[in-house]
Amino acid sequence: MQETILIAEDEAILREIAKDYFTNEGYEVLEAADGEEALHLFQTNDPALIILDIMLPELDGWSVCRRIRKTSNVPIIMLTARSDEEDTLLGFELGADDYVTKPYSPPILMARAKRLLDSRRRLPVNTVHQSLSLGGISLNLTSRSASVDGRTLHLTFTEYEILALLMKNPGMVITREQFIAKIWGYEDAGDDRTLNTHIRNLRIKLGDKSSLITTILRIGYKFEDPA
Repeated sequence: MQETILIAEDEAILREIAKDYFTNEGYEVLEAADGEEALHLFQTNDPALIILDIMLPELDGWSVCRRIRKTSNVPIIMLTARSDEEDTLLGFELGADDYVTKPYSPPILMARAKRLLDSRRRLPVNTVHQSLSLGGISLNLTSRSASVDGRTLHLTFTEYEILALLMKNPGMVITREQFIAKIWGYEDAGDDRTLNTHIRNLRIKLGDKSSLITTILRIGYKFEDPA
């Protein structure tokens, strides 16, 4: 079954180039030239991944991302023509999973999209470990859902990946380099604040349980085993 990619980009040439790359790789592509159209296509279809330009007419990419995150954890890659890092961090705070700065290399965009898609459809091989529960936090590794003391957590794709990596290795320090390699899948995910922003958002959602994630200064993070 073909996976569907939603590309929201107001520059027709760039949108067409990206569409050609994904179509040639066997994906079905939906196109949106503005934010309102992107939201409509998201609501009336079930895209496996969204590529979302920040500077969209009608409704900017930040607003689109914010509205999508109210109902879905579909992977989102933000496109930005700005070099201002604050724009990127804002995208992460609103729930984006990755970002690519324009002008970009289509093969790089494809590689990052495939990384998100591959992780999303990867299911646990050993059924014994389909669920994981520590300190009142529970993960369903098959459905990629999470809860705290029975309360559902609405995590983004990347937030879930970070939490799962920490909980699968309780008491072990996960370095920043390991996070980048395992979560982002490439050597450089940008400034340290990228990871920091995702961790901060995750802690906010965990509430009282946020203390289970400990910062190891200048090294990384670990999940405190409550046992």
